[in-house]
Amino acid sequence: MDAAKQKDTVFLGHPAGLGWLSGTEFWERFSYYGMQAVLVLYLTNYLLLPGHVEQVLFYGPFSAMITWMFGAHTPQAIAAGITGFYSATVYVTPLIGGWLADRVTGRTPAVIAGLVLMSAGQFLLALNEGFVLGLLFLLIGVGLFKGTIASQVGDLYSQDDPRRADGFQIYFLGIQLAAIVTPLVCGTLSQKVEWHLGFVAAGIGMVFGLIAYLMGRRTLPQEPVRKVAGHEERPPLTKQDWKAVTLLVALLPVLALALVSNQEIFVAYLVWAQNNYQLVFFGETMPASWMISVDAFVSAFLMAGVIAFWRWWGRHWREPTELGKIIIGTLISTCAPLVLAGASAVVATTGKPVSIFWAFAFHIVNDLGFSNVLPVGIALYSRAAPKGLGGVMIAVYYVHLFFGNLLIGKLGGLLGTMSDVNFWLMHAGIMAAGAVILIIVRALFGSILAPSYAPPESAKAAG
Repeated sequence: MDAAKQKDTVFLGHPAGLGWLSGTEFWERFSYYGMQAVLVLYLTNYLLLPGHVEQVLFYGPFSAMITWMFGAHTPQAIAAGITGFYSATVYVTPLIGGWLADRVTGRTPAVIAGLVLMSAGQFLLALNEGFVLGLLFLLIGVGLFKGTIASQVGDLYSQDDPRRADGFQIYFLGIQLAAIVTPLVCGTLSQKVEWHLGFVAAGIGMVFGLIAYLMGRRTLPQEPVRKVAGHEERPPLTKQDWKAVTLLVALLPVLALALVSNQEIFVAYLVWAQNNYQLVFFGETMPASWMISVDAFVSAFLMAGVIAFWRWWGRHWREPTELGKIIIGTLISTCAPLVLAGASAVVATTGKPVSIFWAFAFHIVNDLGFSNVLPVGIALYSRAAPKGLGGVMIAVYYVHLFFGNLLIGKLGGLLGTMSDVNFWLMHAGIMAAGAVILIIVRALFGSILAPSYAPPESAKAAG
C-alpha cells in the first residue's frame, strides 16, 4: 500500500487526489478570504452604523459576548473583536469536526456537509438580518471541513514519504492563488458596488468547491478504520506517541506568536492601510481589501520559490527538519512589522500617506516567513500524529490560530490608542519572543519530532 502511494505521481509528481483536494480547498479559501477581505471594513463602514446594526438578529447578546471577551467598547474595537472572534473560532470547531470525521461520519461525508453549511452561511451574510446566523453556519461548516480535508491530504502519502511537506506546500499554493483572486472579486463588489454582493460571490465559490470535491471522490484516499460498536480499533498510544502529542500541544501557543503579523493582515492592518497607504491611482481609489490580493500574490510567488529552493537544497544537502524550517520562517517574518513601524514613522513625520511600495516590502518579508511556517507546520502535525489520530491532530494544529486570532482581536483594538510606530513594534516583539522559545524547544526536545526518513544519497555524500 505504501509503495503504491509513492508510485502515484499523476499530479505534479504527487498523487492525483492532491489535485482535486487542492481544487476544493481553492474554492473554499476563495469563499473564506472573500469574506475575510471585507469583514472588518464591512463592519466598520456599514453594518455597525446606526440604521443597519438594529436589523441584525441576535446582535444584542452577540455584541455583549464580544465586549466581555475583548473589552471592546468603540465601533473600531467591536469590529476588531468580531473579526478576531470569527478568525479564532474557525480553528477550534475543527477539533470536534475532526473527531466526528475520524470516529463517526467518515471524512468524505464530513467534508460534504461542511461545504453545504458554509455555502448557506455565506448567503446568510448577504442579509443584514442573517449576519450572526451566517457566522454560526460558517463556524459549524468549517469545523467539519477544515481538519478533515487536510487529513485526507496527509493520507495520500505513506509515513516515510519525503514528498509530504512538499505536497502540503503545493496544497497551500492553491490557497494563495485563491486569496489573490477573491479580494479582487468580493472586495470590489462589496466596496465599489454593494456591500452584500461580496458575500454572494463567496457563497457561489463555496458551491464550486463542493462540485470539485464530488468530482474527485474516486481519487481520494481510503477511509481510515473507525471505532465501531464500542471496540477501539486504533492501536494504543505508545510512550513515544504520548511524548510527541504532549510536545505538539505545548507548541500551540508558541506557534500562535509566530504568525501574529500574518493574522493581523485581516484586522488592524486593513484599517491602517486604508489610512496610511497612498491608494489613489489615476483618480480612482483602490479598495483597501485589495491588500489581501497583494499579500496573496506575493505569498503565492514566494511559496513556489520556497518549494523550488527546498527541492534544490534537498538534492545536495540534508534539509532542515520541519521544526527547523518553522524557526527559519518565524525569524524572517518577525521583521515584517518593523517595515510597518518604519512606514508609520514616515507618515508621522511627513503627514502624508506612504507609497504602496512599503506594502510590497511588508508582504515580501512576511510571506517569505509564512511560507516556511504554516504549511510546514501542517506537514509536521500530520506526520507526527499517532496512527488513527490524523484528523484530530490536524485540528489540534489549527488551535494555534485560535490563540493567535484571539490575540489579534485584542491587539487590533489597540490601533489608535498608541502611536502606530509602537503598535507595530509591539507585534515584532511578540514574534521575536516566539522565535526564541522555538529555538529553545528545538534544542531540548527536537529529537522527539525528528522525521524518520533518510536524506537522499546525494545529501549524505555532501554532508
